Amino acid sequence: MACQVFFALVDCVSNCASLETGQSGPLAAYYNLPLNRVLVVHDDMQLPCGVLRLQEKGGHGCHNGLKSVMNHFRGNREFARLRIGIGKPPGQMDPKAFLLQKFSMAARERMDGALAEGVDALKLVLSKDFGESWRLFNVEQKYKHLRQHTIIAA
Repeated sequence: MACQVFFALVDCVSNCASLETGQSGPLAAYYNLPLNRVLVVHDDMQLPCGVLRLQEKGGHGCHNGLKSVMNHFRGNREFARLRIGIGKPPGQMDPKAFLLQKFSMAARERMDGALAEGVDALKLVLSKDFGESWRLFNVEQKYKHLRQHTIIAA
């Protein structure tokens, strides 16, 4: 069975609440997509760098981009997410400055791997039930950051 997949890239820097983040609601409405068929991909400082999580639905977790998306979905939280970990700012560094800085070489390598894994996650979501997809995918990701630390320390 063939399915249509639409990708929309929000071309906006961190903590943006401009028109770009407001396109998700009208885009879903234009294509008559129920929110249970929408998957939002976003960065997440609560996950270690390069670790991904599929999430069926949830809150915004103080993520301004997700707050904006939810506002444009009329407060509805019933959409899936692919969270891409970027890690927490070191020490007392301002989170906004952390979000805007370039990745270190090591972080860039982890992010490149994570993006490839994200493509695999999307393929899994398209080929299976979402509930089964997130369980299979998240189990693989659960201890990924521990394996990375072990490899770096060795």
